[in-house]
Amino acid sequence: MKQILLLAIPAILVACSAQNKKIENADPMEYANTITASELKEHLYTFASDEFEGRETGEPGQKKAAEYLKNEYKSLNLPSPIGGDDYYQEVPTNYFKRGKVKPTENVVAFLKGSEKPDEILVISSHYDHVGIDDQGRIYNGADDDGSGTVGVLEIAEAFVQAKKDGYTPKRSILFLNVTGEEKGLVGSKYYTDNPIFPLENTVVDLNIDMIGRIDPAHEGNDNYVYLIGSDKLSTDLHQLSEKVNAKYTKLDLDYKYNDENDPNRFYYRSDHYNFAKNNIPIIFYFNGTHADYHKHTDTPEKIEYDLLAKRTQLVFLTAWEIANRDARLVVDKAEDTAAKK
Repeated sequence: MKQILLLAIPAILVACSAQNKKIENADPMEYANTITASELKEHLYTFASDEFEGRETGEPGQKKAAEYLKNEYKSLNLPSPIGGDDYYQEVPTNYFKRGKVKPTENVVAFLKGSEKPDEILVISSHYDHVGIDDQGRIYNGADDDGSGTVGVLEIAEAFVQAKKDGYTPKRSILFLNVTGEEKGLVGSKYYTDNPIFPLENTVVDLNIDMIGRIDPAHEGNDNYVYLIGSDKLSTDLHQLSEKVNAKYTKLDLDYKYNDENDPNRFYYRSDHYNFAKNNIPIIFYFNGTHADYHKHTDTPEKIEYDLLAKRTQLVFLTAWEIANRDARLVVDKAEDTAAKK
């Protein structure tokens, strides 16, 4: 018995030391480097395959996509914030104002913070697309938004690996894959109307919608990503984002579409906006549109996987900094939200 106890003590000490590591001693780039082009490609060639039938909201292909995401989170041992084996936040038919849409679901997973668990970072993407047209052509949506969705999976894996090494983020992280974006940002609206965690405890939404391609404006100069909304509500967030990129990824942060007068109005056209109108700071990561946007030709072989990995690393590193800083992001540009809802 004494020998067994002596053997057990070192194992206990190792386990305790792993749990008690100071997050300040971690190298976030070590975990960012677990986000690789090869793993993103492997995910996306499945997620944007014909098997998923264009991921039309409420249809069998979208259900397969939801199951894929659930199984990936379970394989990472990331629990559901809802409880048990239920990773789905159900979105009812009556939430859709356009057309007849079958019941559908957001997919959610959760990593609980070590020091400030009640403060929540949301990392979001929409996983639906537009299905199959009347000619039988499948709209795979590899970039829109397969790229963002597999990016969220890789970010989740990076945080899980850090936790395994003893570096649990101080704040909690909700991985939120929303449905119904193509139907009018419906899944994210349902979440913000029926939040799993109080919106007043939600620190930020980092939303990824199309980060796998190069738009015509950047041909020959592809080391870029469009950032939208980083300065709309929080000077703190914008400055943090700039510093993280300057230190680590050194992408060209293009703010063209952040202009209030931009006719595309992209700030209002993806799921982050349902957080922003509740005065939650956001960043929308975007590669711009291209010739295959919303066409059946948006397929996995056209994705720039090395660039997708680098952009995804930027989101992870930004999330890492927000999750582990001492002070919560300051909202210094709060707006009257009554008119926005």
